Amino acid sequence: MYTYTAKGTEHVTCGSALKLMNVEFKVRLHSHDVKYGSGSGQQSVTGTSSIEDGNSYWLVKAGTKKQCTRGVPIECGDIIRLEHIATRKNLHSHHVKSPISRKQEISAYGDSKGEGDNGDNWLLVCETEYWRRDEPIILKHVDTDTYLAVSGKVYGNPIAGQTEVVGEYFSNSPHVEWVTTEGVFIHPNDFKAQHHIHTEL
Repeated sequence: MYTYTAKGTEHVTCGSALKLMNVEFKVRLHSHDVKYGSGSGQQSVTGTSSIEDGNSYWLVKAGTKKQCTRGVPIECGDIIRLEHIATRKNLHSHHVKSPISRKQEISAYGDSKGEGDNGDNWLLVCETEYWRRDEPIILKHVDTDTYLAVSGKVYGNPIAGQTEVVGEYFSNSPHVEWVTTEGVFIHPNDFKAQHHIHTEL
């Protein structure tokens, strides 16, 4: 029995598939099966202005070797992972310079089962008890103490027009806030009753 009762689906819950939009630059966190031509050579992560692109969906999971119960709201202060739904790789960072701005590289990493390493762990920073869908949040990379951000720099080929996503060193940067947009959100009570999902696309 859940000790928490959600009001509708106002919160982001474990197992939700969602898009995150950078508040400052209005681009959605995006990945695709295109590797960086420099740095780590891992799968690239960018920002896209396209609303319809299916490569911008991420699955909300628990951090290393833990599981969260599907449908349970994510608490502010939780360690989470975001798995890129199309490629099964996790949002990742490490001490590697980003391609354009030379800040910290953000990549997608892991195997075909969604398993990666500690570099996939992110601390959810928000102001309320649970992650609200309408509330800007910050994602702090656990291993390197940087913050998921957008540099504003734009790539040429092969990902022309997409924006560089980086690890920012300062939490007070205006580029580090993200908000949930489109997605499939698991409702805690409905999931238990086998009604499974509420969608907003």
